[in-house]
Amino acid sequence: MMLPGCARAVGSVEIVTIYGFHASHEQISPGQLLTDVQHAEAAGFQAAMCSDHLAPWSARQGHSGLAWAWLGAALATTNLTFGTVTAPGQRYHPVIVAQAIATLGQMFPGRFWSALGTGQLMNEHVTGERWPRKEVRQRRLEECVDIISRLLDGDTVSHEGLVSVDEARLWEHPEPKPKLITPALSPETAARGAAWGDGVATINMDAATMREILAAWDDAGGTPHKILQLHLSWAPTDDEAYAIAHDQWRSNVLPAPASLDLTTAGLDAVSADGVAEEQVRGAVVVASDMGELAQRIHDFVGLGFDTVYLHHVGQHQRAWIEAAGEHLLPQLRS
Repeated sequence: MMLPGCARAVGSVEIVTIYGFHASHEQISPGQLLTDVQHAEAAGFQAAMCSDHLAPWSARQGHSGLAWAWLGAALATTNLTFGTVTAPGQRYHPVIVAQAIATLGQMFPGRFWSALGTGQLMNEHVTGERWPRKEVRQRRLEECVDIISRLLDGDTVSHEGLVSVDEARLWEHPEPKPKLITPALSPETAARGAAWGDGVATINMDAATMREILAAWDDAGGTPHKILQLHLSWAPTDDEAYAIAHDQWRSNVLPAPASLDLTTAGLDAVSADGVAEEQVRGAVVVASDMGELAQRIHDFVGLGFDTVYLHHVGQHQRAWIEAAGEHLLPQLRS
């Protein structure tokens, strides 16, 4: 079913952009977040995605509901499609991730996808295992992707490598097979992930880097499906909007390797030393005017994204959802 969105032509192909709601488990309790996503659907958001965190980016965020349990409730109580970004290989064994994907895919056919990434230390260190260097994490992810994909295809899988699997088989077979998405924050990751991903997902950053990521994906033969998770902060005044962004998202402006290799306490300590306003505004679209916000979102969409998940980085979502439903979404679709 084609959802209503903003149609634009790319070459001879018309692309309809879907606008979704991002549910941030590290910022909001699961009960409240379930209410929020139901409210978002009523306001006109067409899809949703969520994070999968054991720890928040900052103690100020202060939450960590289990995404997989929440997704079952969210899918059952809305008509939205959902996705989550998860990291198989350390905190999660890939067979368990495959079982979770298959379960949601079987119960809600065609409504669930998962992006598979290498993860962050803040979530993975709890197993007590050593945190591998980036190249090893990338190879471990690729082993996990192959295992998960084969299990979803109905294969019996044994594997010895950076992860081990002994004669695993899934007894639930989702139809259609849920899409496995490549999350990419660099051109190198995008190019490598094009070999297996059913689409690519990234976050808002400087336009030049985003173009490089999408070009690397295309040059490596990636599919046309391109997802943007767009961090924004909206409030009735610019000062309020910036204050929310600074409070909730300043620990998230640090680039790799810090963003991948520090714990929550480490990120709080580094960001406490001072994060410049330009760094916050570089990671979060800060606006009080819906017309300005719509134009900035359109600028990102014009880079080539067919699906955009809007993440208001505040912990209180109701005012944002209602304002977006009344003023922003109609402009985005006009």
